[in-house]
Amino acid sequence: MVAGGLAYFIPSWEERYFKLVLVFAGSYLFAITVLHILPDLFLDAPNPSWMGFYILIGFLLQQVLALFSTGVEHGHIHHPSHAHQHGVQMGVWTLMIGLFVHAFLEGTLLSHEGVLVEHLHDHSHDGHDHSHGHHHHHGHNNLLLGILLHKGPEAFALVAVLTTAMKKRWVFVLLTIFALASPAGMMLSNFLYEADILGRNGLNIFYGIVAGGFLHISTTIFFESSPDHKFYLNKVLVSILAFTLAVILELFL
Repeated sequence: MVAGGLAYFIPSWEERYFKLVLVFAGSYLFAITVLHILPDLFLDAPNPSWMGFYILIGFLLQQVLALFSTGVEHGHIHHPSHAHQHGVQMGVWTLMIGLFVHAFLEGTLLSHEGVLVEHLHDHSHDGHDHSHGHHHHHGHNNLLLGILLHKGPEAFALVAVLTTAMKKRWVFVLLTIFALASPAGMMLSNFLYEADILGRNGLNIFYGIVAGGFLHISTTIFFESSPDHKFYLNKVLVSILAFTLAVILELFL
């Protein structure tokens, strides 16, 4: 909500600064995916090959969702034309559907993380080492931070697009719906797990699908940050900073 509000109340924002924030968020998301999400996936997967398949499905699904959202989730800001109002309205609805599904699935990650922490805590009562559970608790917070960093530029880009297509009050209504998507995904998947409707294997499938989506988004940000294949020192330094932060939080704290 804060990031979306910034896009509305600071109309003269500099695109170059937004791109640097986007690179930082994408780099951190990629690092957390490699350092935390993928190891967890294959550690908890009864069949690693199938888990790899779910990751591929998630990667392809994000490609489809990007067609709906026009790439807003990785920083694309396309302003709809006012020439055809019906087309603008359809564009807004497809944009929101793509972003909502994407954000909803991301929320299932936090539910899955909570289940793993609970599972590790239960095993610690059997005399096993507590250190892994303690580390995983920190990993849970790092994943939440990664999602928040990813959601900030995404909300900023969303509002930048919507302000050219509709009235102010509707922009904030849609921003609120978007902001609630990930918490809704977390709460619904947690409810389904607690009600024994969705088991750990089911959560693992969602986890793999979202991991594939993260790989798609973060690598797309990398590729599009240097479309002409030139070396940009500031973007490289921002990526290194994000990687360093992720490594410190994930491996040393």
